[in-house]
Amino acid sequence: MVLERLKQMAMHVTGNTPPPHPLDPLSESEIEHAVSVVRKEYPELFFNAVTLWEPRKAEMLAWVADADHTVRPHRVADVVCVGKGSTVYDGLVDLGEEKIVKWEKMEGVQPLITMEDLQFVETIVRKDPKCIEQCGLIGIPAEDMHKVYCDPWTIGYDERFGSGVRLQQALMYYRPHEDDSQYSYPLDFCPIFNADTHEIIHIDVPSIRRPINKAPPNNYHAAAIEAEGGFRTDLKPINISQPEGVSFKVDGRTISWVNWKVHVGFNYKEGIVLSNITFNDKGTERPVFWRLSLAEMVVPYGNPDHPHQRKHAFDLGEYGGGYMTNSLSLGCDCKGAIHYMDAAFVNRAGSPTTIKNAICIHEEDNGILFKHTDFRDDSVTVTRARKLIISHIFTAANYEYCVYWIFHLDGTVQLEIKLTGILNTYAMLPNEDTHGWGTEVYPGVNAHNHQHLFCMRIDPNIDGPSNTIYQVDAMQGAGEVGSAENKHGNAFYAKKTRLETAGGSMCDYDGNTSRTWDMSNENKINPYSKKPATYKLVSREVPPLLPKEGGLVWKRAGFARHAVHVTPYDDDQIHPAGRHVPQTSGEPSAGLPAWIAANPSASIANKDVVLWHTFGLTHFPAPEDFPIMPAEPMTVLLRPRNFFLKNPALDIAPSYSSAPSGKGTYSAKDGLSKLITPGCSNC
Repeated sequence: MVLERLKQMAMHVTGNTPPPHPLDPLSESEIEHAVSVVRKEYPELFFNAVTLWEPRKAEMLAWVADADHTVRPHRVADVVCVGKGSTVYDGLVDLGEEKIVKWEKMEGVQPLITMEDLQFVETIVRKDPKCIEQCGLIGIPAEDMHKVYCDPWTIGYDERFGSGVRLQQALMYYRPHEDDSQYSYPLDFCPIFNADTHEIIHIDVPSIRRPINKAPPNNYHAAAIEAEGGFRTDLKPINISQPEGVSFKVDGRTISWVNWKVHVGFNYKEGIVLSNITFNDKGTERPVFWRLSLAEMVVPYGNPDHPHQRKHAFDLGEYGGGYMTNSLSLGCDCKGAIHYMDAAFVNRAGSPTTIKNAICIHEEDNGILFKHTDFRDDSVTVTRARKLIISHIFTAANYEYCVYWIFHLDGTVQLEIKLTGILNTYAMLPNEDTHGWGTEVYPGVNAHNHQHLFCMRIDPNIDGPSNTIYQVDAMQGAGEVGSAENKHGNAFYAKKTRLETAGGSMCDYDGNTSRTWDMSNENKINPYSKKPATYKLVSREVPPLLPKEGGLVWKRAGFARHAVHVTPYDDDQIHPAGRHVPQTSGEPSAGLPAWIAANPSASIANKDVVLWHTFGLTHFPAPEDFPIMPAEPMTVLLRPRNFFLKNPALDIAPSYSSAPSGKGTYSAKDGLSKLITPGCSNC
């Protein structure tokens, strides 16, 4: 293995194979190499993660500025291992030097639960005598244990067990038939699984028992729909084609599209990571963002009864958005002319494993980009938009999260997330009072209230790394109606509050003031507006964290207490709930609260900073969400303000344009543009 790696390195030197970009995810061969280095010194450990340890930002900025005369950053693997007795080790392996450069036994923490960890639990549950007994008490005979299923979750935190042993809680279900959805048949007890010894160590049983649901199946598979009358036949096909190919170019993992350029990374926790994002402004390649990612999320459920307080999944920090990523299919998950990227990870035994087609990259028509008709002479210009989408989809037990990073022609970057999949459900008795904590979405099926709160990590690089964050509120002008300064009472303006310190940066959303946040380079002033070059964070789906201050979720999910936090840049501050999230108590709160508390007076004005934005939705389930949910979207926009001298998309060819003089009329028919399909009334 090592010899093979040395040969590869030699090929890099001779130029036969280009070396990977410093921010490229580790390849299968690099994962094997890192494992071999660790195995030499620690042969008995299991692997939880082997991923790229990203080069330090200062090092990367120097390399990006002059790659030909700057030492290429080393390829370093970030390694997490688990040993007997739930011992946890963090390490760094320098792949070029073939040595471990850091190794640390971690006390009082547990790393995330992998897909392999989850798959052990169902087999153990079906054979466990205590689980068989509980199933019998609610109406499932021992011979039907093969029909019993579970969604293993990290236990979150339970003071009875602490964090010294890797634990999972099993949310229990039943399938009368193998094609039935188990979420229509939730069971009322919850086993606790020891991942170290592979045994059930405890079962939480409610004081009021709920027998197995007797309602008929409520399914969503095609055969079930056919049996209920079949699918509609009045929808005609929509075909998407790009006969001349796509408009983007791929160089390794760097994508160039129109004026945009972006490096596409991927890791086991965050999934897609976008880096070194630039926009070509009339020949000048201007930096916009250094790094964008979906860094964490929490899904707190709103039923206070034990043990439902443990249901608040950190789907990235506790399971990994990369690890749970789907292999995408053309015509289903993505449509059109697609470029795919794979994702390589490590398994428990240390072997590399690859998810094919983990990332989908494609273009879509996006309606009108801009249009104006002059009523005086009917002159008109209309230009159609398109967008570049970089996406992945991950399945967290019952839920699917569709993550779309979208680049627009006008300089806007958008993060859109669609939620679909199946509600997490719990058993209920006929006519049982849900006390408002949930909804009976089907007879015998209680879907609890919950939130989905996502934390976006934004590393702005607006014309360089020295940026300042402002809170911006739409405010009424001073002066009463009839006063000299506001006689008619119609004055309003944008009130900008400069965020000066990390401790003073915590902001909540306010829909009454249309609150947004500016990321500005105060050293780069727009010559027209006389305002600093800025990208504005526009986010309107920002519910507050509903679990109360001092409670378990509030303590563990400190990043979700406010819509915005701002911190000085630190290479090691990537995960806003902490590096190792499972079984943390929240005392003290890890991640963002700890970083800010360590130096609340740290200056964040005109500095290299990171803006952390928490957004999401509050879900009160309804029957329309069951047995499978229609996708519910939410979006965040990063929009240029005072960044350009004029509309940066004017160079996009119009579908139709006519001047008042009648001269210079252009249309798609003339071959000027192929952004619109034939049939436009103006063409």
